[in-house]
Amino acid sequence: MNSQFRVDYVRHNCYTTKMTGFLLIVQEGRPNGQLETLKWNGVFSYDELSQSVGALFFGLNYKYHVKRIGEMHRREFLKTSTIAAAGLLTRPLYVRFPTEGQQKKKSRPNILWVTCEDMSPRIGCCGDRTVPTPNIDRLAREGVLYTNAFATTAVCGPSRHALITGMYPTSTYALHMRNLSRTSALKEIKDPVTREFATTRPLYEAVPPSEVRCLTEYLRLAGYYCSNNVKQDYQFRAPVTAWDESSRQAHWRNRRPDQSFFAVFNFTVTHESGVFGQGRSPKVVNPKDITLPPYYPDTPFIRTDIAKHYDNIAALDDQVGTLLGQLEEDDLMEETIIFFFSDHGDGLPRGKRWVYDSGTRVPLIVRHPDRIEAGTRNGRLISFVDFGPTVLSLAEVKIPDYVHGVPFLGSQASAPRKYVFFHRDRNGENQETIRAIRNKRFRYVRNYRPNEPYIKPLSYRDRQAIMQELNRLIEEGTLAEEQWQFWTRSKPIEEFYDTHADPFEIRNLASNPKYFERMSEMRAALDTWIAECDDPLDMPEDKLVNTRVYPPDGQQPITATPSVRLDPVDGGRSILTITCKTEGASIGFRVRTNTTKRSSEDRRPWIIYNGPVQIDAKCMIEAIAHRIGFKPSLRVSIQPLQG
Repeated sequence: MNSQFRVDYVRHNCYTTKMTGFLLIVQEGRPNGQLETLKWNGVFSYDELSQSVGALFFGLNYKYHVKRIGEMHRREFLKTSTIAAAGLLTRPLYVRFPTEGQQKKKSRPNILWVTCEDMSPRIGCCGDRTVPTPNIDRLAREGVLYTNAFATTAVCGPSRHALITGMYPTSTYALHMRNLSRTSALKEIKDPVTREFATTRPLYEAVPPSEVRCLTEYLRLAGYYCSNNVKQDYQFRAPVTAWDESSRQAHWRNRRPDQSFFAVFNFTVTHESGVFGQGRSPKVVNPKDITLPPYYPDTPFIRTDIAKHYDNIAALDDQVGTLLGQLEEDDLMEETIIFFFSDHGDGLPRGKRWVYDSGTRVPLIVRHPDRIEAGTRNGRLISFVDFGPTVLSLAEVKIPDYVHGVPFLGSQASAPRKYVFFHRDRNGENQETIRAIRNKRFRYVRNYRPNEPYIKPLSYRDRQAIMQELNRLIEEGTLAEEQWQFWTRSKPIEEFYDTHADPFEIRNLASNPKYFERMSEMRAALDTWIAECDDPLDMPEDKLVNTRVYPPDGQQPITATPSVRLDPVDGGRSILTITCKTEGASIGFRVRTNTTKRSSEDRRPWIIYNGPVQIDAKCMIEAIAHRIGFKPSLRVSIQPLQG
């Protein structure tokens, strides 16, 4: 039977967060009534105390884990133990402390995603020495550089959808960019027909099958603290159960002591908007020093914008270094698996939005705590749909059957895939339909709008000086033959490229009989993928919304209001049961000890409901349900059974 402990608590500011914290001194109650002081101390945030201990100021009994001094980092203990007390509460709080055999030691690894935007492998470890990237290169020296990692499409929203769900966006109606909002450059659209389309097209959320969850829900149920700083952009509004914290303040430092974490930090400095105007970063690259790919003409405007992009990459590397420094400060570098990658290729013309390597190939580095295969390269084909299953595999969490991806690391790692698949669809006001498939060497591309050019007006992209320069040269007819994808007024129905002999993919081999057999094989594989995804292809969006996204009338459903029941049990406890009639809805709840007014408890993470749970009968319950793609339910509040 557990011993009973007296806990006196001293209030102070916790150095790792901005929240109020407590220093706990625990004493064991002996049968003779004497108190023996034990060598137990811990640092906890107010939210941790109020959530884990429950009704902090009501003196109720709860199980609670207090961290040993020996398990604390020396820096953490010294900082917290020297902070002056703001006051000592007069009444002790009694808790039940787990015995040595009951204490759970963290066994799951921390996982950190360091992501950036709109950047191809333009970093030193990938062979591009135009700008120094020492911090990212360090990760490559200490980890594995994957040389064949690809986004599913060359824009962020659908790509992030694939990352968070493990599913192809063409299968969940997340294929168009964006579906939840209109372009911020709406007023800059000159063509009245195009402006009318951009103004009136339907707005909607992607609706995956009912069993689909954000991958972070599986991690949270397994005990992970999941934080996102800060971009989501999943083509749907994330349920409140997706993250413990998603904000500009989100950090692994806000978790409970010893809790495993999955943290995402997304750096935006390399986004395509970073080359608008004068750029956003200090100038470190001379435009004259840039090596241009053959699909770009050599003009000052083009060199200048690409130099701005490199300047932003240098700034990105500094930001990555700062984040890694925080990991080292917390002595977590050797307890954390680190991923570094971009959300797709360069935010430059012929990069972003295009299905070639220039738009879809991303840098990917994975560093393990024990530095497995440090400094090596791995040419395995990897798609963004593989990232989520891989994280679950590393975390020892069962991968759901519905995912399209295959894990490439961890206990559930699968055999390498033979192909990666791509799509290009509407972006802003620019309608397009392209599908593609790639193996380690060849890429096959199918154009569903062959009578249209690759380059059409796109108000947001056209803010770039490089695009304005290309449009001028297109109009003048002065672009070279190898720049044909910019100036052609129509597209071939099929394209086929040997990426080893032609890494810039400018020599279409689709009419060469030498490749007909290989093209036939890849053509069939692409057809199979399209069928398996039930891909809507070039279906008009209004029809897509009315017949597939929100059938039968195009109206977005609302998640049913959850039903909450409290059943009393002995010991001043209640059994909480929550149900929702909407199939596949995620249910979140919060336990509040303050039933009369809003408090810091309202900022705590929503707990994922996963079955009946005991709570204190004096606590109030809030609950909400949300199926991905539907509107969330109304929020329900249930008063406590005991006043």
